[in-house]
This record gives sequence, C-alpha cells and structure tokens, in this order.
Amino acid sequence: MNAIMTLFNLGSINIDHLYQVDHFVRPGETLSSSKYQTVLGGKGANQSIALARAGADVRHIGAVGQQDAWALSQLQEAGVNTDHVALLPQASGHAIIQLTKAAENAIILYPGANHNLTDSHLEQALATAQKGDWMLMQNETNGLEAAIALARKQGLNIAFNPAPMDVQRVRPMLSQIDWLIVNEVEAMDLTETESVTAAEQALVESYPQLHILLTLGKDGVVYLHQAHRDSAAAHSVEAVDTTAAGDTFIGYTLSALATGESPTQAMALGSAAAAICVTRLGASSSIPTLDETQNFMKQAASQAKNGDPK
Repeated sequence: MNAIMTLFNLGSINIDHLYQVDHFVRPGETLSSSKYQTVLGGKGANQSIALARAGADVRHIGAVGQQDAWALSQLQEAGVNTDHVALLPQASGHAIIQLTKAAENAIILYPGANHNLTDSHLEQALATAQKGDWMLMQNETNGLEAAIALARKQGLNIAFNPAPMDVQRVRPMLSQIDWLIVNEVEAMDLTETESVTAAEQALVESYPQLHILLTLGKDGVVYLHQAHRDSAAAHSVEAVDTTAAGDTFIGYTLSALATGESPTQAMALGSAAAAICVTRLGASSSIPTLDETQNFMKQAASQAKNGDPK
C-alpha cells in the first residue's frame, strides 16, 4: 500500500434544516412535521467527514457565514483540517430537507457563502499541495474552473462529483479531470442518453482518460476506465435516511484510492460505509467510523460464506 496522500476538498458547508414528514408538501399545502433538527450538512462537508473517518488526511477548502463557526468545530472534531475555511459576512449555505417515513428526501438548497470563494483563497489553500495529492470537488461551490487549473499545474489527481448536476457547466470540465463520480441519472443527463448502458458507453468513448465511478443505488456501483469494467454490489439493509449515503461512499472510496487500494477494493469499502449510513438518521452524523465499516464488512463476508443473503 502506498503512503497516504493529502486530499484537498473544495466543497460546500451547509446548515441542514431537517423535517420529518408523512409525505412531501404539495402546492398550496401547509404540512406539519413530526420532528425537526438543525445539523451540519452540504456535500462538501459530508464528504470531508467521510474522508476523515476513513482515515484520510483531508483539508477542506470552503466558506461559512460568521454566525456558523460551530460548523468548523464539528468538522475539526471529525478530523478535518479547516485552516482554509473562510468565515464570511454572507449567510451560510443551507438546505431545507423533507424526509418521509419511506426514507425518501426532497431538498431545497441555498448556496450562500459557498459561492463567495475567491481565486486568491484557492491559491493559498492549494499552495502546500504536492504532486500526487488529490483534489475533490462537487458542484455546490464557485471556483471550480480555477481550482482545476491550479490542481493540474501542481500534478494533483482531480476527482469531481458534479452534483447538483448542471450539464452546461460540468461538461466542459470533464476533459480536465481524472475521476468522475456520478449516479445513473447524472450520467444519462451528461451524455443525453436514455439508459445506463448507453451512458456508460458514451462516457467511456468521449472521455477515455476518465476513471468513472457510476453509482446505481440498490444495484451497487460500477467502475469504468477505457475497456475495463468492474462492479461492487450494494448491501441489503433497512434504510432510514439516504441523505448522505452518496457522500459517504465517495469519501470512503477516495480515501482507499489515495492509499493505493484498487478500484475494486475501494468500491467495496465505500459500499459498506454507505450501507451503514442509510440505517441512521441525519447527514454527517450518520457517517460511520472506519472500525464500524470494517466490522460490517467482516460480518457481511461471514454471512455470505454461511449462505445468508444479507
């Protein structure tokens, strides 16, 4: 196994307002919630916490409103370096999340401070990066194009999870990155296709340099690179809240890749961590530790050996 590389995560930090409801609110309807929580969220923050809990050296690049400095404490407690998170006068990014009993969610997102990063902030944050380190991005901040240019100049591995999807913004960046992490809907949107199979083929043919992780929900995840295709199955668990499952998968998978694990091994670790995540309520609070994930994998392997489908 190779030495652990540093992962710089240019990502959002949101304050999540989580409402548990019987169904998603309909036009003109006033709906009471059975429970309310305010928690740390945002794809960036979730992925940084997942990286840290998986054992990675992760440095978050981002911004929050000055009134929400408590969010940095939670990141730090999880093991995330926040030296490059700015405290700005603007409101923090935040999300309004409806969560049903069927573990489905509907989310309204306001970007806030996440869209107020400057080029000088990015330059300072990446100044200490070494060749071979990693940079992870999502599509919830500004500055992606500038960050890619800086990362390429310094020889970083660039991973991109372009969610929420904005095809016109994302597509021009695909030739400049190394790893693309998308779900099936995002893949079809990017390629303007109507099936996962067609999307796979289009991505591989159009971007031969890309290493692609294509998540398929209950059908697991697929790794694609040129003529190579591999997959990892999803675990069968009783889902309570799927909010941070994708972010958990990404953090754990990239952490493993950064230590030299193969895509197959990395996907297996990420899938196990995501399976634990969906059995818990909340976003960052639902992300498991590495010990929990490894124990889960051992139990799953034992059950499979004994013929238990779980």
